[in-house]
Amino acid sequence: MSQQLHGRLDRRTLLRGSLAGAALLSFSGALAACGAPGSDSDNTGGGTKSDSNPFGMAEDSTVDVVIFDGGYGYDYVEFAAGMAGKEFADANIKVSATTKIATELQPRFVGGTPPDLIDNSGADLIGFNTIATQLEELDDVFEADNYEGVKIADTLYPNVKAPGTYSDRFVAINYVMTLYGVWYSASLFAENGWTAPKTWDEALDLGAKAKAKKKYLWVWGKEAATYYRTLVIDSAAKEGGDEVRLALENLEKGAWSHPVVQGILEKLGEMVKQDMFVPGGAGTQFTAAQAKWSNDQQALLYPSGGWIENEMKDATKDGFEMTGIPEFVLSDSPALPPETIRAAAGEAFIVPSKAKNPAGGKEILRAMLSKEAATNFSKTKLAPTIVKDTIPADGFGSAALKSQSAMLDAAGDNTFNFQFYDYYGTNADELVVWNSFLSGDLDVKGLTKAVQGIFDKVADDSSIEKLKIT
Repeated sequence: MSQQLHGRLDRRTLLRGSLAGAALLSFSGALAACGAPGSDSDNTGGGTKSDSNPFGMAEDSTVDVVIFDGGYGYDYVEFAAGMAGKEFADANIKVSATTKIATELQPRFVGGTPPDLIDNSGADLIGFNTIATQLEELDDVFEADNYEGVKIADTLYPNVKAPGTYSDRFVAINYVMTLYGVWYSASLFAENGWTAPKTWDEALDLGAKAKAKKKYLWVWGKEAATYYRTLVIDSAAKEGGDEVRLALENLEKGAWSHPVVQGILEKLGEMVKQDMFVPGGAGTQFTAAQAKWSNDQQALLYPSGGWIENEMKDATKDGFEMTGIPEFVLSDSPALPPETIRAAAGEAFIVPSKAKNPAGGKEILRAMLSKEAATNFSKTKLAPTIVKDTIPADGFGSAALKSQSAMLDAAGDNTFNFQFYDYYGTNADELVVWNSFLSGDLDVKGLTKAVQGIFDKVADDSSIEKLKIT
């Protein structure tokens, strides 16, 4: 399930320069209030720096690693720690896990004894506005060679520094790539001779074909109705470019009335009118609704992030061949290429400057960013990391992973992200509106007024610090 529905701030953030600007402007005041940065790039674990030991980790040092025990578990970090252990045979590397990062680690920051490496993720993550100045800058990790002898920066997808950069300091490496798209069963489509749509009109045509087979085009669940909000704004960003994206991100008055947004909403509204949604979504738990797509095949399409395969692995029809495609465009001349995707890196790894062994923390990161460790993550978690070229052509037997890799490769630098609704925590209010819209109880005009009202309320509240996306 997406971050917003868990109440977390977006950990799948980046790209198109917007996030770097957002982070800079939103946290700059807090950072200034906290005093000078605490980074100390010469602070090592007591060893001698070399090409094979770029951070100077002492051969016999202890490394304390604490990982958020969430959807990806923590065994992938243990795997990387095992690799580092082979390079530093006398080191003592301890990897522990918790779901309460802030609860357990904030006291250690206050006491001056933070771990050497932290996965600062999950609902209980530590706000970066409170610790950014207490973290090591991590540029030297990207400049180091990985365990295969290749400069790490040369092995990564574009723009992966942006989500971990605050006030021009790169202090968090977001390890996992998450992308958003529309998902379908390749086997069902092949069986019926259907083609995955690229435009909203093609999707409408597909909806008619679905009805002829007594199927629906879409399905939704009550806690995930805003997945269609995400589909609409992502599609609008592709169709209208920065003009639309920045208006939404910066809470501009009338942003939801932009012709591009309205054009997409009209297409979606037409699908509602034509009964192309499985009925009753507003009263259906979201995974039960998703199973109507992945297991029962009542619906053809579902908008979601790359986590959908893992989330529905126990409720997916054998031979389903779950496959992702980029979100649709409205016309044949969108501002951004149709291959453009929303993609963001998450799982923020940080190295506290006051840790006993920051060099050790960075060494574990170097191991994680090796091709071997990144490949292990993708193989076991069925998700891509920020390291390129780690997923084989067969996607380790996963059609969903294979398609994610293909989408990332096809998009290249044409990626973007949105942050505003997670940052301002509007999802609960939006859910009411989107459930009404998808149920047919609210038309496009009513949805536009209601959603714009939610964000106007935020924009007009002077007590809320605003993101300024540029």
